[in-house]
Amino acid sequence: MIEETGSVGIVKTKYFTFAEPPNELELECGKKLGPITIAYETYGELNDDRSNAVLIAHALSGDAHAAGRHTYNDKRPGWWDNMIGPGKAFDTNKYFVICSNIIGGCKGSTGPSSINPKTGKPFALDFPVVTIKDMVRAQKELIDFLGIEQLLCVAGGSMGGMQVLQWAVSYPDNVKLAIPIATTARLSPQAIAFDAVGRLSIMADRNWRGGNYYGQEKPSSGLSIARMIGHITYLSDKSMQKKFGRDLVGEPKYDFSTDFQVESYLNHQGDKFVQRFDANSYLYITKAMDYFDLSQEGEGSLKKALSKAKADFLVVSFTSDWLFPPYQSKEIVTALRQNNKNVTYAEIESDYGHDAFLLETEALGNLITNFLAQSEDSHPVLASQNEVADETLRPEFRVIVDMVEPYSTVLDLGCGHGELLKALQVQKNCVSQGIELSEEAIQACVAKGLSVYHGDLDAGLADFNDQSVDYIIATNTIQVLHKPAFLIMEMARVGKRCIISVPNFAHWRVRSQLFFSGIMPKSARLPYEWYDSPNIHLTTIKDFRDFCRRNHIKILREIFLKSHDTDRCSEVKILPNLFADYAIFMIEGKAS
Repeated sequence: MIEETGSVGIVKTKYFTFAEPPNELELECGKKLGPITIAYETYGELNDDRSNAVLIAHALSGDAHAAGRHTYNDKRPGWWDNMIGPGKAFDTNKYFVICSNIIGGCKGSTGPSSINPKTGKPFALDFPVVTIKDMVRAQKELIDFLGIEQLLCVAGGSMGGMQVLQWAVSYPDNVKLAIPIATTARLSPQAIAFDAVGRLSIMADRNWRGGNYYGQEKPSSGLSIARMIGHITYLSDKSMQKKFGRDLVGEPKYDFSTDFQVESYLNHQGDKFVQRFDANSYLYITKAMDYFDLSQEGEGSLKKALSKAKADFLVVSFTSDWLFPPYQSKEIVTALRQNNKNVTYAEIESDYGHDAFLLETEALGNLITNFLAQSEDSHPVLASQNEVADETLRPEFRVIVDMVEPYSTVLDLGCGHGELLKALQVQKNCVSQGIELSEEAIQACVAKGLSVYHGDLDAGLADFNDQSVDYIIATNTIQVLHKPAFLIMEMARVGKRCIISVPNFAHWRVRSQLFFSGIMPKSARLPYEWYDSPNIHLTTIKDFRDFCRRNHIKILREIFLKSHDTDRCSEVKILPNLFADYAIFMIEGKAS
């Protein structure tokens, strides 16, 4: 094996045993289990104050071997090697990374294939049903054994994301940062149905023998089919079209053997899975996923359940994931925001489907790198003063910063790359968050250490309670929306004060261009051709004033600007609708 850049190198699986009788672990199903062995691996070094530990939680088919190789001859590294190692997202030069195999698994941790100490034979179906919460409780025992009081971060995708959520709720004081990726707070009926069919395919295999197949021929056919069913849900229509199309393996055989490339691929995935996984573990783990419903931690309310969490969150979804679609991640984010938790949400554009959390290394890696960097300085505001010196801000941003009171809560709608949010955070010590539609801008905001939500403003602000934010800001945003009136009313509902800035379409240069040339005008504030302009609802100062009057919105302050160049502007006092090319309004909020 050639030494790889950024690799953790050769690693060794370790083992930890706890819950020795009579101190067995009491499971959610009411049964007890013990002794329990946990297989785990670690990468990097634990620092002196034990504050740099990151726990990685694996998905259904994963294990403790997340990075590196066990021998130089290993064909493949650990399952998340592209994310763990020196200089990678989970940088082992900075962080002590831990990954353990879940209980119920088959890669070293106690599961149905383990020996039952009472019988001397494999547990098989005598193994008790375990839940995601049981898995997390076992992980907590490992973390305690390692002497780690608080985890810097818990991160994981798919079922691993479920464990992240459970950690945040069950052990709020022990998790500083939480990164649930491509996951859900509860499985949909469709996802449960796929799991059920997979389990039935295993149990219908005559070699399953009621789970007692150890030492005999395994239910390979049933497990292979279960894997194929599951694997289809991990892909997307686009990825399958791109990878396989309708390509044939060879000439059509006109029988029921494998003809299409996609069939051959699924057969290969099924055969490969059978070599490394236990059929009974598949039954137990999928059942644990089906039972998972985080809202049960809050008497049926996800909002109440997540009120217990104290961690800062980075929630990530992928556009083509139809197993755990983005709306399920947004449900988590909504519950967190309703509890005023610090949460960033990103929806990454990807054709890979659910598997994107394993494959979108660059986009996901950048988000994680920058999110984890927030922890490196306990005073990120003071550390970033030079980033947002007042003279580097756009002129209208400098005006808006002056309008906001120190120590306020701020929500910036269409926050772009976060320059204004960062300035308010640094210069006014504001607790700031943004909403932005551009994935590239989301990445830029996270790189600045800002809390940002990837969302469409035309959908409104339903996640926010009335009068819950001191200032809501929309700079150069209203005119690009399909429903500007709706959003302005939403701003007034949620914000105690709202600052709205717009280019003034009644500026004399705009009027004269339209009058004398007869074509749509362009200016420094309106530089676009008519056919590619994002500005679809242009307004004037008089129009905005009239809108506020008709909707009984009180204008508290008006500032009108004339641009001299990109860095300078002056205030207009006389005939602003004619001489100002930009307007900033502060309006009073009002509860719905």
